[in-house]
Amino acid sequence: MTTEQLKEIVPLISQSNLLLFTEPLNNAFSKYEINTKERQSCFIAQIAHESGSFRYVKELASGQAYEGREDLGNTQPGDGAKFKGRGLIQVTGRNNYKACSIYLFNDKRLLDNPEILELPESAVNSACWYWNSRNLNEICDQDDNWIHNWHNKDYSKFEWITVKINGGLNGYQDRLTFYLKAKEILA
Repeated sequence: MTTEQLKEIVPLISQSNLLLFTEPLNNAFSKYEINTKERQSCFIAQIAHESGSFRYVKELASGQAYEGREDLGNTQPGDGAKFKGRGLIQVTGRNNYKACSIYLFNDKRLLDNPEILELPESAVNSACWYWNSRNLNEICDQDDNWIHNWHNKDYSKFEWITVKINGGLNGYQDRLTFYLKAKEILA
């Protein structure tokens, strides 16, 4: 993907972030097998929304809402703020930071230095870890008419990817706009 293509897909990306993220994205596409037009379109659409057009690699909220959330592994005082969302898909919670760290670095360094996920390469790679840990390439590879039923509700392919990332359909229209643009732009 060229910087020009990324700019067309995500028109509000700043010039500096365009230059910071294009190479790590291309490296990650190869490394994490996000290597088809459909996979790349789905991925770019989701991270463009999650990061506010690549403006944010750290959640704006304080993280207080995650304090004491045992489902996220936040069992120690201060974990909510320390392990708030970071990276392009906003990895959140002690458990996710630990799993991401072991996957990316083969150690637990993110538990001591969670801000590593704010660096461009780590922000991209953590998003790829999250993507692969939820088997989202497999969903991308389904036909466009594929439907997944969950809790008695039918979800299209792209809706289900959104649910797997977001837990719901928050920002769906924005994500869909990025997705359709990416499908048009990417060769």
